[in-house]
Amino acid sequence: MLIINDPKHPAKPFALFNMGFRPFFLLAGLYAIIAMSIWIAILTTGRPLPPATRMPIWWHAHEMLFGYAMAVVAGFLLTAVRNWTGQSTLQGARLIILSAVWITARITLWLTSDLRWSMIFDLLFNGMLLTALSLPVWRTRQTQQIGLLSKILLLGVANLMFWLGVLGVMPAGIHWGLYSGVYLLVALVFNMARRVLPFFIERGVGYPVQLRNSKWVDQSSLVLFFAFWITDVFLGITWLASLLASALAGIHAWRLYGWHTHGIWRKPLLWVLFVGYAIATSGFALSAITPFMSLSPMLALHTFALGGIGIMTMGMMARVALGHTGRNIQQPPRGITPMFLLLVLTPVFRVLMPLYFPYQDALWLDAAAGLWTGGFSLFCIIYTPILIKARIDGQPG
Repeated sequence: MLIINDPKHPAKPFALFNMGFRPFFLLAGLYAIIAMSIWIAILTTGRPLPPATRMPIWWHAHEMLFGYAMAVVAGFLLTAVRNWTGQSTLQGARLIILSAVWITARITLWLTSDLRWSMIFDLLFNGMLLTALSLPVWRTRQTQQIGLLSKILLLGVANLMFWLGVLGVMPAGIHWGLYSGVYLLVALVFNMARRVLPFFIERGVGYPVQLRNSKWVDQSSLVLFFAFWITDVFLGITWLASLLASALAGIHAWRLYGWHTHGIWRKPLLWVLFVGYAIATSGFALSAITPFMSLSPMLALHTFALGGIGIMTMGMMARVALGHTGRNIQQPPRGITPMFLLLVLTPVFRVLMPLYFPYQDALWLDAAAGLWTGGFSLFCIIYTPILIKARIDGQPG
């Protein structure tokens, strides 16, 4: 159910804190550039991060997952839950506070050597977001959203495991937390894609089409993904994780085949989501063969991260920001096609080139980072005015 805008409260020119997607999509876009630039600077100069980080690679992985990706999740779900439930979610002062907590969690590490402050604000953000999403669902008794909320809860648990690992309380916590973060975020993105991508395609290609969906695919993919996560991260049963990854690659490829129609390739807001889903699906295939071909597990991990998290989250932000600011999604802004292409090329240089030419890894890493920052720089240039200014149709929101 959609929120009916109140004509007694006209739209204000500065609209950044009118709805959840506005500040968090902007923060995500900016932080995607900042965090990647810092990471490449560390690798290039050899200068360490503040002593509290212990190892820079921990910081890089954590901030891409629980910094960038969680900002996108917050923006998308605060907006989506508002539409699903017909209940208001955070806006105004309360949205400013949640945004400030997210920012504080990012900068505290640079201000103090006491890791506990970073942990407190990071976990506080997870808890506040879960509460903000749960209350409208509880009020409307929408039990179908429990699965989605459970993923947000588990992401908070994964973040806690990471911090306990960094603090030395849980020896395996860093590995458990980061790998769980990747898998849970990919699961969440797949969940959201199942809800919206067929709808986007059917409404967006410009001709009648009914895409194929299967209940057995929906159910089996959830069960197998949960089993894969537990087996790979906590049990370490390599052969079983490989078998489950193979099954998941086939199931998601079959789902994607049922969603294909030729018209998506004329619509950048559609093909970017389709390609991102396909790349994330190939992460399962790469996970399946990694132990048998002596490949680095980082290749499969970055396939999941760049396809399922990076490309698909940018595509979702681009589409949602247009639709919820009153703009015509059939006529997106100029520049989004090169914006998407830059990000789609990122896994080519971060995964495929190191796979075939591993001795040039530093070159491929720099190229991938440049493509990533270039894509998100275009995103910020194009979408900052859209996210800050009021809806073009004069409605609040």
